[in-house]
Amino acid sequence: MTDRELIADSSPLIALAVIDALDLLPRLYRRVLVPPAVWHEVTVAGAGQPGAETVRAASWIEFEQPPPTAVAPLQILVDWGEAAAIALAAARPGSILLLDDSRARRVAETLGLPRIGTLGVLRKAKESGMVDALAPLIQRLADQGIYVGAKLVDAVLRAVGERQ
Repeated sequence: MTDRELIADSSPLIALAVIDALDLLPRLYRRVLVPPAVWHEVTVAGAGQPGAETVRAASWIEFEQPPPTAVAPLQILVDWGEAAAIALAAARPGSILLLDDSRARRVAETLGLPRIGTLGVLRKAKESGMVDALAPLIQRLADQGIYVGAKLVDAVLRAVGERQ
């Protein structure tokens, strides 16, 4: 476990929930924070969708509102939940931002925010001995209709020794 806080966006929460790997987050990070906008996106607007109930049941998720003045300008570039997660990460130095959307990742990079994606979390879990193999988890993501680029999958599997 790291002593860092994780601030999560909706897509990775859903992805991890649908492959029954959401519980890796509190095992890997000291705290898991979610802006109310992300919570609403997953559990209210997404009610009935895959992963929504699993996220709702995760009692270890903590909620924190980002500074409203920091969210508004980000909404020009990314959606509401991503803007809230990025703004919250910017307001909490030392945190790490969990998001998958490429545009949101570029915005976070421009702001100098540390970030990780769904595959990064799974890789970290494998390296920590929490999961035995990544390939089956990545296949389950694909089976659930969650797209992950082939080059990224190949790079991650090579990095953990599951592919030559």
